[in-house]
Amino acid sequence: MPAAPKSVVLTPGLHDYLVSHGVPADPWAARIAERTRQLAPDWAHMQAPIEEGALLTFLVRLTRARHVIEVGTFTGYSGLCLARGLPDEGQLISCEISSEWAQVARGFWEEAGVADRIELWLGPALETLTNLADDSTFDLAFIDADKPGYIDYWEALIPRMRPGGLIVVDNVLFSGQVIDPYPSEKPAAIRAFNTHAMQDSRVDLVMLSVADGLTLARKRSPGTAGPADHPIAS
Repeated sequence: MPAAPKSVVLTPGLHDYLVSHGVPADPWAARIAERTRQLAPDWAHMQAPIEEGALLTFLVRLTRARHVIEVGTFTGYSGLCLARGLPDEGQLISCEISSEWAQVARGFWEEAGVADRIELWLGPALETLTNLADDSTFDLAFIDADKPGYIDYWEALIPRMRPGGLIVVDNVLFSGQVIDPYPSEKPAAIRAFNTHAMQDSRVDLVMLSVADGLTLARKRSPGTAGPADHPIAS
């Protein structure tokens, strides 16, 4: 029998405490968040929360990533956080299908002084990933786009990650709907992705209850066994 979960309900007050005792918020990230709420109040929930943005910057720095790619730009919040972690010579490719959101993101990145580190590729993300140069490899990837496309994005990215490279996947708990008996299309797609990723022997993987759920997957070196090769006894 699994142990009881050691987690707490993140009340607004506790969330404020968590944020205030973590990495100070980037003032430009806060500006993007507020502007997004004004521009698109019905879509602002898609934006990563402040602690997730800080974690993305932290992970880029921790892995010493120089080549980063994100699937899903929206208004540029996660892109800013990823770019903040890059060294001066680092580069982020950001994939976005909406020209409207891409324009908003570019403006924020220019004002924040990180536009020189970001290439924004407009169009369906899977086409972008498929059309990357054969020698393109990445140190870190962030997936936060249309949920039915997650498995395809994963499969397109895994071969392009360097050994030891990190893939970060957002919304893997989907507001808790992944355990609904009869989930709708998006949580059902996430549940299928979670199973797919868990069974992938090419990675070491952990799922975290950060924000709406984050999966961190580290690409294993060729020839090493993964979780699928060592099934847990029932």
